[in-house]
Amino acid sequence: MAPSLDFSDWWAKETRKGTPVVVTMENPNYSVLEINGPDAAFRPVEKDRGKNAKQFTWVLLLKAHRAAGCVAWLATVLWALLGAIKKRLFFGQGVAMESEKLGKGRLLFRIIRAFLVISLVVLAFEVLAHLNGWHYFQNHNLHIPQTSEIQGWLHMVYVTWLAFRANYIAPPIQGLSSFCVALFLIQSADRMILCLGCFWIKYKKIKPRIEGNPFNSDDVEGSGYEYPMVLIQIPMCNEREVYEQSISAVCQMDWPKDRILIQVLDDSNDENIQWLIKTEVSKWSQQGINIIYRHRLVRTGYKAGNLKSAMSCDYVKEYEFVAIFDADFQPNPDFLKQTVPHFKDNPEVGLVQARWAFVNKDENLLTRLQNINLCFHFEVEQQVNGIFLNFFGFNGTAGVWRIKALEESGGWLERTTVEDMDIAVRAHLNGWKFIFLNDVKVICEVPESYEAYRKQQHRWHSGPMQLFRLCLPAVLTSKISIWKKSNLILLFFLLRKLILPFYSFTLFCIILPLTMFVPEAELPVWVICYIPVFMSLLNILPAPRSFPFIVPYLLFENTMSVTKFNAMVSGLFQLGSSYEWVVTKKAGRSSESDLLAVAERESKVMNHPQLYRGASESELLELNRLKEQQETASPPPVKKINKIYRKELALAFLLLTASVRSLLSAQGVHFYFLLFQGVSFLLVGLDLIGEQMS
Repeated sequence: MAPSLDFSDWWAKETRKGTPVVVTMENPNYSVLEINGPDAAFRPVEKDRGKNAKQFTWVLLLKAHRAAGCVAWLATVLWALLGAIKKRLFFGQGVAMESEKLGKGRLLFRIIRAFLVISLVVLAFEVLAHLNGWHYFQNHNLHIPQTSEIQGWLHMVYVTWLAFRANYIAPPIQGLSSFCVALFLIQSADRMILCLGCFWIKYKKIKPRIEGNPFNSDDVEGSGYEYPMVLIQIPMCNEREVYEQSISAVCQMDWPKDRILIQVLDDSNDENIQWLIKTEVSKWSQQGINIIYRHRLVRTGYKAGNLKSAMSCDYVKEYEFVAIFDADFQPNPDFLKQTVPHFKDNPEVGLVQARWAFVNKDENLLTRLQNINLCFHFEVEQQVNGIFLNFFGFNGTAGVWRIKALEESGGWLERTTVEDMDIAVRAHLNGWKFIFLNDVKVICEVPESYEAYRKQQHRWHSGPMQLFRLCLPAVLTSKISIWKKSNLILLFFLLRKLILPFYSFTLFCIILPLTMFVPEAELPVWVICYIPVFMSLLNILPAPRSFPFIVPYLLFENTMSVTKFNAMVSGLFQLGSSYEWVVTKKAGRSSESDLLAVAERESKVMNHPQLYRGASESELLELNRLKEQQETASPPPVKKINKIYRKELALAFLLLTASVRSLLSAQGVHFYFLLFQGVSFLLVGLDLIGEQMS
């Protein structure tokens, strides 16, 4: 009997059902009949049986179209990146080179450039050895050939390099990598403990509460006693974009007008901006708001000097609390009613801090990544430290201070650029407690350009190290408990301000590329992959909508390590840039509710033109002159100039070189990490991360 050529048994998806039955008939025309199961008419019809060849063709074409679209999108992104590299890096069109003001910055760039040159030379040497079949570096158990095995002088040089690398280069790199891995694990454990504390707070629903309604009183004459005297300060400097909305939001506070005073502390050196702010203050003053304008002729001490000068006024003695808002912050009208009552019956409380909310968090990729970081800072770090330790770093704005706590702690000092952290540490050493309100949010902005974000991060990471040098003796000699001293020194300063930027830059930007050329000191996969991904997942939990950006977030955090490390070193060793204050550029974004409020106020002004009648004639003439200048001048729009950051570009090429080297040793995880991290450094070095990449 010929073999059956029916392939339906393995081609069809259905399986055989039922029991085979053999039937013998009298007439042997059909000797054997095999019944596999129920009749086809009674068998359930499957989905694929109804499809014909044409439908399968359309499905395949649809999948091919989707694949082609994905490939086309990747090609477009790659082409745009190559175009940006060609335009900005080679031709220098529309770019400005980053200025290195200090020798320290040039020294770091020279070190990175030296590493890059050495890595290129070693890579060329390794490729040549690979082409000649000298695959010794692929074996972890290094075999050094004997003299009889030497094939030539180049082979002898390569073998000598292998021996020197294994005996003299690998041990110090392995020791430094082990030290950084230990720091990495300690910092990861700290993050884990903070996240567990946050989960416990959510589970137990722990938060500061106000008993009853402290402002509800049946005694009309004594009701004013429930509203303490509050001073509100708005420090600003050349804040043309945001001054109006900030002053407007503060002036609409739901608080008795005779129990509040607003100080607009203007350090602007532009006369036009000064007149605009004066006019805005005058407008609200005519509406019965208790608001004054202060301008310093000599701008010393930056923000700390501005606040110190304002607190020296004689009328400040009449006030019990002071609320501080930066120029881009827009508090809700009930802000004081949500914060000031926490001081009642709590004489040991010196600060009540509110959380920040960002009106432009979805503007571009850079703002999305900042939102992830800041949400973790407030939701986890500030909240956990506030609940369990009654201490955290003051954020410099959106907080209410007890004036007595400021005075007993020494007031505002001009010795660092982080005057907010300085006063918080000194108040903590004097026994004052802090309260963090995670439910009270104040709208503000995050930097939308990489240059502004970079300068902000430099100040935020150099100032704490400078403060650590200055306040360490005071911490050691203070009367607080050993536990609080240990938390302040080991966790607050060393672990979160010094160790984090140190190991992040050293481990992922220096040691990891070196291990590609020195495989004897190879980093394990869990160090460069598993733990960073897990930590990134924990960091992104407070902002779950940002989950699709977890990979860019991980890469960008490693990319920013060079800036943070640079700032940390400058602050620790008191270099010139540690006392450099650059005002973060604002865009003047407003939420939808703010725009509606502005439209309502403008309509009221149109219906009540008498609001300006209280202003003097000279002020009105000056205001009209400024408006005419703004209407007639209409300067041409300023073209955006992107910067080229040399350290980031050098690190980008170093990481890309190391990724090529990882291909020779067939290390897939290392290759992808180095490749993506190199591209991330390249985007930052070409100032592409802050553009419209939503």
